[in-house]
Amino acid sequence: MVQSTGPKKIKCSVFISGTGSNLKSLIQFSKKKNSPISIKLIISDNAKAKGLKFGKIFKIPNKVINYKNKSIAEKKIIYELKNKDIRIICLAGFMKILSKSFIKNFKGKILNIHPSLLPKYKGLNTHQRAISNNEKYSGCTVHFVNSRLDSGKIILQKEVKIGKFDTPKSLAKKILLQEHKLYPKAIKKLFNL
Repeated sequence: MVQSTGPKKIKCSVFISGTGSNLKSLIQFSKKKNSPISIKLIISDNAKAKGLKFGKIFKIPNKVINYKNKSIAEKKIIYELKNKDIRIICLAGFMKILSKSFIKNFKGKILNIHPSLLPKYKGLNTHQRAISNNEKYSGCTVHFVNSRLDSGKIILQKEVKIGKFDTPKSLAKKILLQEHKLYPKAIKKLFNL
């Protein structure tokens, strides 16, 4: 007897620049029966990104895109996404800022995870900034991507208590653990699951 694969999953691409730990948790999530997504493509601007190994492990095709020329790079990415019929993009530590025209192409279909409680601490060095300002809490945010940096509509957030002896490194570790849980939750929320 042929098993039904249930409702069709939405084709998803994950964009990375580094270690890919969020990519790994998204892949594991996508393999679950109740996950609404199926990851069909990994995009990276960095040929040395450690996260590319997860593509090999889980047999997901990847494309490394040279970003010397942003508009050419984005044209190549759009071609790859359309080619694979990608419906949703998850940015997971992707260190390039997407252009307005790219975002328009995928309006409302690009998610990002950011290591702070937005709207606080957009951009980089979020942990250092939170500690320097004596914040009691930091955390992570999954949000839609719009043309302003880390300013799109928030889908979900998770607070993380900043300990007295936390350093940017120890805080980053604590928050990353929560990121791995929050991203799948945010995707489920998006699909009303």
